[in-house]
Amino acid sequence: MRKPLVVVESPTKVRTLKKYLGNRYNIAATVGHIKDLPEKEIGIDIEHGFKPKYRIIPGKKKVVTSLKKAAGDTTEVYLAPDPDREGEAIAWHTAEILKQKGRKFHRVLFHELTKNTILKAMAAPEALNRFKYEAQQARRILDRLVGYEISPLLWKKVKNGLSAGRVQSVALRIICERERAIQAFEPEEYWSITAHLQSALPPPFTAKLVKKDGEKVAIPNEQAARTILEELSNEPMVVDAVQKKTIRRNPLPPFTTSKLQQEAIRKLKFSARKTMILAQQLYEGIELGPGEPVGLITYMRTDSTRISDESANEALELIRKQFGKDYASEKPRFFKNRTKVQDAHEAIRPTSVFNTPEAVAAYLTKDQLALYRLIWQRFVSSQMKEALIDQSSVSIKAGPYTFHASGSTIKFPGFMKLYMTVDDEIENEKRKERLPELIEGEVLKLIEFEPKQHFTHPPPRFSEASLVKELEENGIGRPSTYTTILSTIREKGYVELVKGYFRPSELGFIVNDLLVSNFPEVFDVEFTAKMEEDLDRIEAAEANALEILNRFYLPFQKDLRSAETGMLSMKGVGVTTDLGCPQCGSRLHIKVGKNGPFLACSGYPKCNYSRNYYRDEKGRIHPLETANSELSDKTCEKCGSTMLVKQGKYGEFLACSRYPKCTNTLSLNSNGKDTGVKCPEKDCDGSIIEKQSKRGKTFYGCNRFPKCTFALWDKPVPRSCPKCGAPFLVEKNTKKSGSFLRCLTEGCNYRADQ
Repeated sequence: MRKPLVVVESPTKVRTLKKYLGNRYNIAATVGHIKDLPEKEIGIDIEHGFKPKYRIIPGKKKVVTSLKKAAGDTTEVYLAPDPDREGEAIAWHTAEILKQKGRKFHRVLFHELTKNTILKAMAAPEALNRFKYEAQQARRILDRLVGYEISPLLWKKVKNGLSAGRVQSVALRIICERERAIQAFEPEEYWSITAHLQSALPPPFTAKLVKKDGEKVAIPNEQAARTILEELSNEPMVVDAVQKKTIRRNPLPPFTTSKLQQEAIRKLKFSARKTMILAQQLYEGIELGPGEPVGLITYMRTDSTRISDESANEALELIRKQFGKDYASEKPRFFKNRTKVQDAHEAIRPTSVFNTPEAVAAYLTKDQLALYRLIWQRFVSSQMKEALIDQSSVSIKAGPYTFHASGSTIKFPGFMKLYMTVDDEIENEKRKERLPELIEGEVLKLIEFEPKQHFTHPPPRFSEASLVKELEENGIGRPSTYTTILSTIREKGYVELVKGYFRPSELGFIVNDLLVSNFPEVFDVEFTAKMEEDLDRIEAAEANALEILNRFYLPFQKDLRSAETGMLSMKGVGVTTDLGCPQCGSRLHIKVGKNGPFLACSGYPKCNYSRNYYRDEKGRIHPLETANSELSDKTCEKCGSTMLVKQGKYGEFLACSRYPKCTNTLSLNSNGKDTGVKCPEKDCDGSIIEKQSKRGKTFYGCNRFPKCTFALWDKPVPRSCPKCGAPFLVEKNTKKSGSFLRCLTEGCNYRADQ
C-alpha cells in the first residue's frame, strides 16, 4: 500500500511539512486553484440552479498529472490547503480529481505551521466542509454573473476591454463619491487666537481661546479677531481651574488582516499587496538554519481578534522575563470581536513569542523582518499592563473670555514601552509640550496673543490604508479580497494613486456613473455589505446558497434587460455638458473613443468640432486647445492634474496640463506602453515601459531615461515573487517549456506557469 498523500496549496509548505512528517507521507502541492470557471464563457447554468461548469485551469494539467501520480494507489488523502473558503474550494476540487473507489479524503486545517499544530491537526482530521465550499462557490458565481453580464454592456456602450466587478465597482464608487465631495467643497475662513503665557515656574506654554460668556466662540474673519483682541488688551490672564487625572490606556488587540494592512501601510510604507505576500511567506515557513523551515506566524487571513490561552500565557512568560513582572498583565487578556464574524482562525500572532525578532533576524529579509517585528510587538504588547498617563488641563479667564490648555505625561508606559501605533507616536510627540505647575487664582504673564487665519479643509482622498479601513467598516469584501480590490481598480485604469492617494480617472468617473445609474442596488454599499453577510450565513449553515443566488439574480436580470436599451452610449450620444460649441453654439458632449474620453459637438455631423479636455480641481471641464498635444490617461505626480502627450525633438513625452504653473514632464518614446512595474533602481521613482530599439526589437526600460538607464529584454509582470519577495517577475517563452514566469533575483529559482 502506498503512503498516505498530503495535499497542500503552496510548494513552500511542502518543505515545512516534510520536516515534521518525515517519510510517513507523500506531500504534493496544487500551486493555488486547479479548477475554475472557463475564461471565455460565463460557465454557469443559470436555468438549472446556477450550476457552475468548472474546468481545469489552463497550465495546470501538469499539476493534476503530478497529483494523480503522487496519490498512486493510496487509500488515504489528507487535504490541507489554506484554512479559508478559497482553501476549502481547492480541497473539494482536489478530491474530485483524485476520487476513486475505496479512497478516503480528510480535511486538515493548519492554522499555524509548527510541529505541535501540524501533528495535532494530522491526528484529528475533519470532514470536508460543504457549507464553507458553498459560500466560496456562491461568491464566485455572484462575481461571475456581475462581471460577465455587465462587462459586455460596457464594451458596447463605452469602450472595449472594460470590466465591472461586484465588489471592485463599489470601491470605485466610494472613491468617486469622495472625489466629488472634494470638488464640491467650498473652504470657509475662520480664525484662532492663541495666548503665549508664562507662570511663576517654567516652562512657557500656550492656551487657545475657546469660549465667551460660557458659549463656544466663533471667529469668522480678521475683523472679528481684531475686535476680540481689543477687548482682551486690558484683561488679566487668571488661572480659573486646574484639573489633574490619571487615565488608563489599554493595549490594542493582535492584528486582524485589515488592521495589519492598515498599520503596515502607515508604519512601514508597504502596499497592501506586499504586506500579504510577506505575511504568506512568514506563515508558510522560514528556514531557521539548514533544513529547518518554521512557520513564524498564524494564518494571515482573519477577521478575528481571538487568541488561544496557551499563546497568551506564553506571552506573559516572555514579558516577565524580558520586561519584568511590573509590565505583565495580571492575567491573560482576551479581546471580543466587534462584530459577528467568522471565528475559525485566531488573530495574526507569532507561533512562538520566543522566536523574537532579534532571534530570527539573520534568517529574514529586511522586509520580512519589519513585518514580523510589527506582528510580534503588537501581539506581545496586547498582554502587557495598561499605560498610565497623567493628564492636566487648565482654564484661564480673561474678562468674559476663557482660554484652555492641556498637557500630558506618561506616568507608566506599560505596553507602550514595546509598541505604539502611528497615532500613538504622534501623540507622544505632543507630550513634549508640558504644562507648568499652576495654581487657581494665579495671574499669568502674557507674552503675546497670536491671531491666525485658517480655512476648512475638504475631506481627504483615500490612501490604501484608509480605503481598506473604509471597506472594512462598511462590510465590503473580506480579508482575502482587499488586496485584489485595490489592485484591480488601478489595473483597469479607473483610478490612479497620486502621491499615495486614490484619485478617479475620467474613465473611472464615466464607468462609475453608468453602473450606479443602471444598477443602483447591485453597486450600493449597503446591498454589497448585506451580500457579504449572506455569504457568511451560508458558511455558518444559516442560509441556503440557491435562495441567496435567486434573490440576487431576479432583480439583477431585470436591471440588465433595462440597461441593454437604457444605458447611455458613450460612443453615440455621450454625456451632455454645460459647454457650448465654439464653432456652432450647440452643446458639447463627453464621448469615449479608442483613445479615451473627449469632447464632441452634439451637432455632428454638421459640426465636426472635437477636443480633448481636462477637469480642474472643482471638476469643471476645460477643452484642450493646445496645439501638438493630446490628453493622456495619466495624472501629474506633482500636482495631480491631467498629463498631456506632446511631440518633442526626441519623440513623445508627457507634460502637465497646468504648464507653466507646473513644469513636470515625463519622457516616453513611440511606444511607451506602461507595464505597471515600478523601476527597481534605488532612489528612482520611475516605472518600466515598453520600448523599441533602433532595430525595432521590443525591450523594457525606465521612463526616467536618460536619468535612469535600467532596461531588460524580458517583459516584467507586476507580480511579487512568493519565494523571495522581489517586486516583479518576468515572462519567459521557450520552445521546450512554453510560456512561464520566473524571478530574476540572483539565487532565487522561482518559476510558475502563466
